[in-house]
Amino acid sequence: MTGAGGASGSEAVPSPCVSVCRMDAATGLCEGCLRTLDEIAAWGRMDEGAKRATWALIAQRLAA
Repeated sequence: MTGAGGASGSEAVPSPCVSVCRMDAATGLCEGCLRTLDEIAAWGRMDEGAKRATWALIAQRLAA
């Protein structure tokens, strides 16, 4: 996982997926990208702002 979520306002926000798709039953987060199933499912429909917000949540989860 990279810090790519810091893309500026007009750039396309990359997916945090790292192809390690395994859900942790205790946390409800993907072990690879630290997203919830809802976040993973919604990613393709999110606007760039929502994607950046998801990256911010991932950063918080990494820091926890």
